[in-house]
Amino acid sequence: MKDELILETIAITKNFFGNKSSGVNNITLFIPRGKITGIVGESGSGKTTLLNLLAGKMIPDSGDVFFHQELLPDRENARQEVHRSIKFLTQDHYEMDLNATVWENVKTGLSDSDRHYETKKVTEALNNWSIQHLHDQVFGKLSGGEKQRVTIAKALISMPEVLLLDEPFNQVDARYREGLQQDIRNIVTKQGVTAILVSHDPAELLSMADQLIVIKEGEIVESGSAEELYEEPKLLYTALIIASSTQLTSAQAKVCGITSRRGNVVIYAEDIKVSKGLTNSWVVNRVLFKGIYEELIVECKKVQVRVLNMAKGKYKVGDKVSINVRRYHEFGKFTR
Repeated sequence: MKDELILETIAITKNFFGNKSSGVNNITLFIPRGKITGIVGESGSGKTTLLNLLAGKMIPDSGDVFFHQELLPDRENARQEVHRSIKFLTQDHYEMDLNATVWENVKTGLSDSDRHYETKKVTEALNNWSIQHLHDQVFGKLSGGEKQRVTIAKALISMPEVLLLDEPFNQVDARYREGLQQDIRNIVTKQGVTAILVSHDPAELLSMADQLIVIKEGEIVESGSAEELYEEPKLLYTALIIASSTQLTSAQAKVCGITSRRGNVVIYAEDIKVSKGLTNSWVVNRVLFKGIYEELIVECKKVQVRVLNMAKGKYKVGDKVSINVRRYHEFGKFTR
């Protein structure tokens, strides 16, 4: 397994102002070469700190970070050749010139080269990311999705081994998000780049990450493939952040027809079927528009659950309905 890894951390800790609840604590992590690793967790859970440590932009208080099984040096105090192989992109595009054109920005990703080579590589980069038509546009005037594509094109033009992305879809319109996700997946396959993405929204990474790392309060609490974590989350925390869901006590779950032997029940919104049936004991409280689908908030005996509804417009606020729970997850201590 060792020769397949590109980045490793061994028991790294990085806190701020002496506060152990900040940063990350005792994290051991293995990043496989040529794969996409997603790091997910709530805001303030330590995701960005971990990304900075993997990039060498921060030095851990204790523990070590290894790149190709060698200690990763401090990027800030002693920038070395190894750092050219690790590109770190942030949400604010600080590495870009807002007043320069797309072409000018992308070409600065190259080391000194002749004009013919520069033209060839920049043209390839713009074509790879479908932004050739933007070559003479000023970077600062682009949309969020266009900026992200240009920034990634610049980062990848020098053929790095690792691409670190902090909330890459945060400022990208929904209509561009899926295309950008697919392009990142394609470039990982085509160039063999190792990508590590941080997000507070696991839904952004479910379709593209080879492995997901769940972080809570600075510690890794669960990891595995996206499918494994979605289908069989081991922790309540993971179940709540990985999908739109409802958390219920065992007593509340009984209202849904669930007899649980544990203290907490989580039901994904897509695992509840709503209909107008025999009992109609539930009432539609809210209808939340989600584009191609709706989410209904339905209530019975002061218990509310969230339901994914593909039949938009079928149910109105105040309608009486029945629900059928097809699957649920149990967590916490067993009850008698």
